[in-house]
Amino acid sequence: MSSPLADRLRPEQLKDMVGQQHLLGENMPLRNIISSGTLPNMIFYGPSGTGKTTLARIIANTTDRTLRKLNGTNASTADIKEIVGELGTLAAPNGILLYLDEIQYFNKKQQQSLLEYIESGAITLIASTTENPYFYVYSAILSRSTVFEFKSVTPEEIVPAVKRGFAFLESEQKTKIVASDEICLQIAAAAGGDVRKALNFTELSVLAAKPDETGGKTITAEAVTGITGHNVFRYDRAGDEHYDVISAFQKSMRGSDPDAALHYLARLLEGGDLPSAVRRLMVCACEDVGLAYPQIIPIVKAACDIALAVGLPEAKIPLADAVVLVATSPKSNTAHDAIFAACDDVQKGNYGRIPRCLQNMHYDGDDVKNKGQFYKYPHAYPNRWVEQQYMPDALFGKQYYQYGDNRTEQAAKAYWDAIKGKK
Repeated sequence: MSSPLADRLRPEQLKDMVGQQHLLGENMPLRNIISSGTLPNMIFYGPSGTGKTTLARIIANTTDRTLRKLNGTNASTADIKEIVGELGTLAAPNGILLYLDEIQYFNKKQQQSLLEYIESGAITLIASTTENPYFYVYSAILSRSTVFEFKSVTPEEIVPAVKRGFAFLESEQKTKIVASDEICLQIAAAAGGDVRKALNFTELSVLAAKPDETGGKTITAEAVTGITGHNVFRYDRAGDEHYDVISAFQKSMRGSDPDAALHYLARLLEGGDLPSAVRRLMVCACEDVGLAYPQIIPIVKAACDIALAVGLPEAKIPLADAVVLVATSPKSNTAHDAIFAACDDVQKGNYGRIPRCLQNMHYDGDDVKNKGQFYKYPHAYPNRWVEQQYMPDALFGKQYYQYGDNRTEQAAKAYWDAIKGKK
């Protein structure tokens, strides 16, 4: 069985790579580092199919060090010991270049076992990962490495790879293959920024095409659509794409853009991630609308309950209602800021003894001269309010909550200013 087209056509030189011009374009940092001939420890981070493994292999082929490859999904501690055992021997006279794919699957102990040799320079590490290295890579290795972020490749950037794929298959199969520029762009767009997927689609489209009288094959738009299907959308519920989408979802609601919010809701739901959509929606109602329209909280909760009860695809309807409501509602984060400021004081130890009038009723010790709780029950006073100290002495006068400038909170402010005699 032959390997996939993406492997058979893997670039061996920088000029054949597509995308990542922010790293590999003329006078860009990573290209200059590669050209210098001196390799630092590097971590390539980004989505699948964006050239991380390809670039690592190209770099490895230019070094005079002994190249060793490991994959975090199946490598063991014994594999690491075997590589370390080669240091200082004829097998690795100039040290080792270790290409570690999917480093996020290496546990902390495995990563630590490499640290001593990375620090001494005996091993130069080039690692790749689809996950955020700041969460998955041991901090000591991270501090000794340079992180380069790879981005999804645009359809226009993928098109040359697709054309190269058709040319390669035409030569390999010794048959005429006709694929228009529109077909190549259709395939590139359907890949969702993944060059490997685009090449897989390219090969499938050729395999699925029916030969004509001369044995040649013409790739049609209908055939490409049948092959790509719903593959255009890429969503990894356990990866960075997940966190990027839910972040954009909440920020769009917070930014009062209902159209963008609905777009990211659609991405969550098409990825089958109903729980994340519900959670972020309820958080946003409380955090970003909050006291500007407090009635929204039970309304959004009810919509989320309906969505969870009916499930997808019908869940889209109540969630869309709630998302548009949140996005178009007035905003206030005053309660959010207040509780986080209060928690910050508590975490820093900025608190004191609870005032005696607020304590649970109990007997005063012999050291207390003025015995008694002296609590004033607000309901016993006009307007259900009476002035007394509630804050500990250490925080007396501290103000966490500031009234927002929306109508609801300003009405509350006016009410209490009148009662408390403030001007």
